Amino acid sequence: MSAGQDALYMARAIQLAKRGLFTTDPNPRVGCVLVRNGRIISEGWHVKAGFGHAEVEALKSVQDAQGATAYVTLEPCSHHGKTPPCCDALIKAGVKRVVAAMQDPNPLVSGRGLEKLKAAGIEVSTGVLQDDALKINRGFIKRMTENRPFVRSKLAMSLDGRTAMASGESKWITSAQARADVHRLRAESSAILTGINTVLADDPALNARVDWDVAQPVRVVLDSELKMPVQARMAKLPGRSLVLTCSRNDRRQHALQDAGFEAYRLAEKNGRVDLHEVMNFLAQQQINELLVEAGSVLNGALLDEGLVDEWVIYMAPCILGDQGRGLFSVPGLRNMADKKILTVLDVRQVGPDLKLTLSASEGAF
Repeated sequence: MSAGQDALYMARAIQLAKRGLFTTDPNPRVGCVLVRNGRIISEGWHVKAGFGHAEVEALKSVQDAQGATAYVTLEPCSHHGKTPPCCDALIKAGVKRVVAAMQDPNPLVSGRGLEKLKAAGIEVSTGVLQDDALKINRGFIKRMTENRPFVRSKLAMSLDGRTAMASGESKWITSAQARADVHRLRAESSAILTGINTVLADDPALNARVDWDVAQPVRVVLDSELKMPVQARMAKLPGRSLVLTCSRNDRRQHALQDAGFEAYRLAEKNGRVDLHEVMNFLAQQQINELLVEAGSVLNGALLDEGLVDEWVIYMAPCILGDQGRGLFSVPGLRNMADKKILTVLDVRQVGPDLKLTLSASEGAF
């Protein structure tokens, strides 16, 4: 098979993997294409955790895969989890070649699957469209390699860089089209993080309001002093609502737990919950992709700590004036030498607004 044909079939496998974009958490998104004699004979993708992996789904759809080449966006697993190892299924089916876009960063797999296939006499190739495969699973990869989620922060601002009027009024700066785009970001995310001040001001639901099947994100509130109202709207919604604190007020913590929240005490730094500990804790909760929807104080702290991988800023063509609230509260920036530099990854129009996607460094996914 030529390199061009390998790329063509892998591109199709990546398309299939994207069908699990909103449903596979905490598992990675994976697609598989089976090819024999230059023709696709079967396809599959991982739909959600506990369901069959992409390779198994593809094999289920064909009676005979003997002598086929399997194109998979991620190294086939070699361990028993909720489902049997995909390597065993490929070997049993008589597949002669496996092309994997990338090695699995999961320490339980991490090369073992490829070695098992080779030991069975199957030809193995890796690295085909690897960058594309990395992008669709950047949260899973981050969690496996750095013990933290991929963090994206969403902000909305006016043309003069304001997120709200001086009074705090902010509905709505951006258009209905931009807000719909945000719900798509929410649907892609494993969890949504906000600060207690946002909860007290807006009583948000922090859910994805979309018209397709989605695994609703976990709701996470940073609340250093346990000010969370027990009657907050999110406590009554299906799914998990987490309150992360450094307060030692056991009475308040138990009251929140009785109201339906999960309340956890983490380490403290300068009187607030340590943000690095937050990221490590969320990784332990199997959070792959974290969306931040917060005010200037939390966004400023995350910027200062270098914890955001990607910034998504919606800029509306309106002016809120110099008394309005800014995007970031970063008191330590006093000189031009202290400025924070971001890299523009993408600019596009969403309705009347501009959507700016930026990273903290050129090396981000």
